[in-house]
Amino acid sequence: MKLLLTSLGLSNPTIVGALEQLLGKPISQSRMVYVPTALHGTPGGGRWAWELLNMSRPESWAEVGMLELTALPGLPEATWMPVLTRADAIVVGGGNTPYLSHWFVASGFAARLPGLLEHATYVGVSAGSMVVGSGFQIDRLRLASDGIYDDDLYGDTAPLGLGSDRTLGLVDFAVRPHLGSADFPQATLERIRAGAVGPTWVLDDESAVAVDGDEVTVASEGEWHLLS
Repeated sequence: MKLLLTSLGLSNPTIVGALEQLLGKPISQSRMVYVPTALHGTPGGGRWAWELLNMSRPESWAEVGMLELTALPGLPEATWMPVLTRADAIVVGGGNTPYLSHWFVASGFAARLPGLLEHATYVGVSAGSMVVGSGFQIDRLRLASDGIYDDDLYGDTAPLGLGSDRTLGLVDFAVRPHLGSADFPQATLERIRAGAVGPTWVLDDESAVAVDGDEVTVASEGEWHLLS
């Protein structure tokens, strides 16, 4: 299984190089499917859709497709599986992590993903990286009091009934992105360390973790930490 777990996508040549090594070919010869679902759980998230897609360098790929997880429960699988089975890379964008977690399962995508990754490389961006790891932090007191899934480190509050903290556990570590980002000033190393449970990669927006089977490496032009 091959995964590239990023904070902000293909933000520099080092991360692009790591992806091409996982793909075994240039992205110019590769087909990509982009999943924007996490954005919909973020207030005003739609206005970021184009910007986040651009971070995946759509002009550089041989082919780009889109897959919206919230649409899948109402569609026959035959209408959306072919684009995934053709893909060399499945890029899951950032946004609201508890909301994305919910739709990974509710759409049936989570059940299909391990089989798809027998031939495709998974690329996570922020929430897309967190949801396939060993876990992410939510406010347990708020969940107990009002049933809301809230990752307050990133301001990710899922709508009632549309949140989850379930992860796929494709890797045995957690990812916490956006270290040092002006957009997430509360995501400090100290706060992340205080809430970490088990091995945790802390990434700034110029860093990523590459997984190729049992081999885990860092692709970075910035700052990263491994907490254990």
